[in-house]
Amino acid sequence: MPTKDPMPPEATGNRLQRKLASLTENLPSNTIGALWILLAAFGFSIMVTLIKFLGQDLSVFQILVVRQAVMLAIVAPKILSGLPHSLETKRPGLQLTRIAFATTAMLCGFTAVIEMPLADATAISFSKTFFITIFAIWLLGETVGVHRWGATIVGFLGVLLMLRPDGDGLIDPYALLAIAGAACAGMVMIVVRMLTRTDPPVTILTYQALGVGLIMAAPAIYTWQAPSLGQWGLLVVIGIISWAAQMANIRAFKAGEATAIASLDYTRLLYATIFGALVFSQWPRVETLIGAAIIIAASIYTVRREAKRGRELARASDGRGYNS
Repeated sequence: MPTKDPMPPEATGNRLQRKLASLTENLPSNTIGALWILLAAFGFSIMVTLIKFLGQDLSVFQILVVRQAVMLAIVAPKILSGLPHSLETKRPGLQLTRIAFATTAMLCGFTAVIEMPLADATAISFSKTFFITIFAIWLLGETVGVHRWGATIVGFLGVLLMLRPDGDGLIDPYALLAIAGAACAGMVMIVVRMLTRTDPPVTILTYQALGVGLIMAAPAIYTWQAPSLGQWGLLVVIGIISWAAQMANIRAFKAGEATAIASLDYTRLLYATIFGALVFSQWPRVETLIGAAIIIAASIYTVRREAKRGRELARASDGRGYNS
């Protein structure tokens, strides 16, 4: 009796893709987007948890340079296949500006994650929403009405609540770093929006991946400590999860409407609270939870109102992840 030839790997992969497509083809697009953004939020939460864990023994520079190297290795085929076009930019100055702000956002945000309770650092990172509003007015000339200004001011009050000074009137310097990271992340989104008018996404990705890695190389070498085999494994996992979470985030906003799924990104606070308690025995302060609730409410109000008025929110899905 003749035996059936084994199915080639390519056919197996195509069959799996068809099966996945058949499982989701009957789902509403917003449902698919919601599933992707929930996956992205979970991935980003795992990423920052691992960064916080490794940050107890390794420098943030070392963690970041390995993270960038792994992500660069993953996207290298796409970058190399696009040469020399992947390096052609009409806005070199703006590309450098983005690299500078992205590097600062990562350094400040990840340092805050390492030194602060995980939920506190995550909650403060949500303040990037109203920084986007401020920068959009300043750099993009966007007109903002009284409702959006009101939501921005309310969100800022939420941040002030989370930065509540201690008994000596001092503010945690790492909380200020978290604010600085959120502000830089907001600026990155605005710059990405400006760059997409002239440069293709692969060019923006190439400059960011190479630029941040090169900047981190020198301080990483200076502060380098030989990781153990287990730490090497976690460093590689951080890079892989970072790439996967960003891809899931992009797929989310490609599949669903931003106004329908954007608020689900705030599930990261729930994950951060759980991971912070289970892994580090850290619980967020009451002020942090209240301030986060104010910021989230103001952000959701802004997104909903902008959609209702038919205006595009100054937000780029592929420019996220810098608190992440």
